[in-house]
Amino acid sequence: MGAFSTQGAIALVGQILQVVVIGGGAAGFFGAIACAEANPRAQVKLLEAGRDPLSKVRISGGGRCNVTHHCVEPAALIQNYPRGAKALRGAFSRFQPQDTIAWFRDRGVTLKTEADGRMFPTSDDSATIVHCLMEAAQDAGVRLRTHAAVKHIRQRPAQEAEFPTAAFQVELRSGELLPCDRILIATGSSPQGHQMAQQLGHQIVAPVPSLFTFNVPDPRLQDLAGISVNSARLRLQVGAEKFEQTGALLITHWGFSGPAVLKLSAWAARELHDQRYQAELTVNWLPETSMEGLRQTLMQVKSQLAKRTIATSCPVMIPRRLWERLLTQIGVAADLRWADFSKQAMNALVQELLQGKYVVTGKGVFKEEFVTCGGVLLKEVDFKTMASRCCPGLYFAGEVLDIDGVTGGFNFQSAWTTGWLAGQAIASS
Repeated sequence: MGAFSTQGAIALVGQILQVVVIGGGAAGFFGAIACAEANPRAQVKLLEAGRDPLSKVRISGGGRCNVTHHCVEPAALIQNYPRGAKALRGAFSRFQPQDTIAWFRDRGVTLKTEADGRMFPTSDDSATIVHCLMEAAQDAGVRLRTHAAVKHIRQRPAQEAEFPTAAFQVELRSGELLPCDRILIATGSSPQGHQMAQQLGHQIVAPVPSLFTFNVPDPRLQDLAGISVNSARLRLQVGAEKFEQTGALLITHWGFSGPAVLKLSAWAARELHDQRYQAELTVNWLPETSMEGLRQTLMQVKSQLAKRTIATSCPVMIPRRLWERLLTQIGVAADLRWADFSKQAMNALVQELLQGKYVVTGKGVFKEEFVTCGGVLLKEVDFKTMASRCCPGLYFAGEVLDIDGVTGGFNFQSAWTTGWLAGQAIASS
C-alpha cells in the first residue's frame, strides 16, 4: 500500500497540524492567533520578512491605530470598499466590527469611537494594539520568526507528503526548508506575496495605488497649507469617468488632502492610474448652499455693509485667508468695498465658491501609510473559509487579496475579518 497503510492512517489521527503563516502584519497575526487558539494541536509558525512585525499597525492613524470603524451593519459596512464589497458581505456576517471590539476587550484593550465613527484604543497609542497582538500570539503558542523571508513555496505531490493531505514545502531565503500542511498568505501589498500566489496557480489583478493625495499646482492654494474646511463637495473627472465625494478637505503644500480626497482616490484608483493621474477637480466649498441662495446672501451683505471692504467681511463659512485668496483670483482688489462690487464680479465669486475648477497633475502619499487595490483574484477564493479554490491547503487574508477600503479603519477591519475566518478554517481542517 506504499507509505500510507490503513494502520499508518489510523496512527495519524491526532497528529500535529503544521501551519505556516506568511506575513507578520494585522491579517497574519490575527489568522495565526485564531488558528492556534481554536486548535491547540496546531503548530503555527508566523514568518515576518523584516525585523519588525506589525510595522503598519504601529504607524497607522498617526501612531494611534485606527483599529476599525463603528459600522455594525454588513450592508452599510461594505459600502466603504471600492473593491471586494460583494465578497465581504458574507464574511462580515461572521466577523464584523462588533466582534473586533469584543476580541480586543476580552484581551484587556478598550476601544473608543470618535465623532466620525473611527475607533481607536483609549490609550491613543498604537503600541497598545501591537502589544495586545504580540501577547495573544505568544499565549496561543504561535512561533513568531522575524528575518524569515520566503523564497519559494512548493506544493508537494501527495505521495511525497508526510501527511495524507495536500502539503507544502516553504523555502526561506536562508535556505531553510519548512514542511507544512497548511499555508496562510497574508503579505499585504508586497509583490512577493503575489508571486507566491501565482506560483500556486492564482491570477493576480495588477496592483495600483489607492488612498493618496492630489497634486494640484495652483496659485489659489499657494501659502495656504494647513487650511481646511469641514465639508466640501468634490467632483472628479477622470477621462470619461466621473466620481463624487463630500467630506473634510485639507489644503497642503502640494495640493489637496483630507477624507474627501482620500475617498475619491480610492474609488477612482484604477481610472486615475490609467490616466497617469491627470484629472479635473471641481470644488464646492459650500455644499449646503445653492447657487441662488449664495447670490442672495452676497446681495444682502452688499446692501447692509456697503461701506465695508469685501476682503475683511466674509459672509460664508470658509477660512478668511481662503476667502481673501478666492477674491484675488477673480480680480477683486483688497480695498474694494461692497458698494462697488459689480454683478459680474459677484457671479465670478459664486462660481469660484461653488464650482471652482482645479487641475490634478499627479498623486502624493497619505502620511506613511500605503494602500493598493489589486491582488489575488477574488473569485478564486472561498470567502466562507478564505481557502484557495485553486490549491488545496492554501488560504489568504488581508490586502494580498484584491480588496481595499476607504480611510477610517476599514482596511484593518477586512484584515481582522479575513484573518479570523482563515485561522478558524485552518484550525478545523
